[in-house]
Amino acid sequence: MHASPRPQPSSRSDVEIYQMWEIYKAVNARVRAGGKVVSLLVGEPTLPPPQAAVAAAQAALSDGRLLGYTEALGLMPLREGIAKFYRRRHGIEVPASRVAVTIGTSSGFMLAFLAAFSAGETVAVVEPSYPAYRGTLKALDLIPYRVATDASTGFRVTPEMIAALPAEVKGVVVASPANPTGTMLSGDELRAIYAACQARGLWLIVDELYHGVTFDRPADTALCAGDDVIIINGFSKYWGMTGWRLGWLVLPERLVQRVEALHGSLQISAPTLSQLAGIAALEAEDEMNARVAAYKQNRDLLLAALPRLGITRFAPPDGAFYLYADISDFTDDSVAFCKRMLEETGVVAAPGVDFDTAQGQHYLRLSFCMDRSVIEAAIERLEPWFKAQNRR
Repeated sequence: MHASPRPQPSSRSDVEIYQMWEIYKAVNARVRAGGKVVSLLVGEPTLPPPQAAVAAAQAALSDGRLLGYTEALGLMPLREGIAKFYRRRHGIEVPASRVAVTIGTSSGFMLAFLAAFSAGETVAVVEPSYPAYRGTLKALDLIPYRVATDASTGFRVTPEMIAALPAEVKGVVVASPANPTGTMLSGDELRAIYAACQARGLWLIVDELYHGVTFDRPADTALCAGDDVIIINGFSKYWGMTGWRLGWLVLPERLVQRVEALHGSLQISAPTLSQLAGIAALEAEDEMNARVAAYKQNRDLLLAALPRLGITRFAPPDGAFYLYADISDFTDDSVAFCKRMLEETGVVAAPGVDFDTAQGQHYLRLSFCMDRSVIEAAIERLEPWFKAQNRR
């Protein structure tokens, strides 16, 4: 008698594992063995959430409310607060009815992709970029199409690049400020990209999660170009609320009901406690802006130090809290380089292969969203080590 064939994993679950998390395992092993680590690896602010957000959560827990489900699109006071936030920061009127509260931006991407694209369609992703764009697209039976940028243009996507996309592409994913490069697009650039997408009949999805974390000028929202754009944002970076899992979408009107139905079916709603904290966090800009000033000091420390390390090719970041550096003078294997750097100096950074599928072996990403003392310790360890490396 023949045994029945065993069921197999789905093709959509065959998503690449980030090399950054493989290195993170090496970090944990080093710590368990008693070694010290200076981490510039993860983009997670190390300071606590806004005081008002913590107070709001504590009050909600102590006053006996049930904290049950909310409407699929989120608590109306939070949606109204987000709409007010756009009016205050950008001078743009966004109806609260077009705001959808999500379980972090990760959920926002999934909902946006499901609402905008049918299975099997192709979506352009500007690289270098956050690797979860590709992973989420693949998991939803969508096909990522790489749009290459490089340091010569500050890693900027242009309308000409969009005009040249193949016919099968149905949408474009852009970030501003971007992870890992810190590149920020101006209002004029966003309007030109929006117009190029409109001319081609493409969805434009813009990740604005790092809005607020900018250094020399404020970020423009792609909503300055028009309403027919999908905006993704959240509380993880500027507000430092990564584990609260709270994000939002600003949607074209014709997608609102689709996202409401999808969210209700897939996740019901974002965590109620986090939503109540988010309402308070929106009013904490003064507290958060002081942190951004500290990030800028960290950035400037790294910008001054990299040439001393022999790293001279990088685009100074306009926003976010990463510096994406070309290390091709030292290696053509950024994963092995980062592992060796960890072993020999105790400093850990992210290899570029996660962010750029074609050229990432020549890059590493340094995160600087931690205390200044961590940046100073990293530089102190890395400077003599880099000087001792053989150049290729």
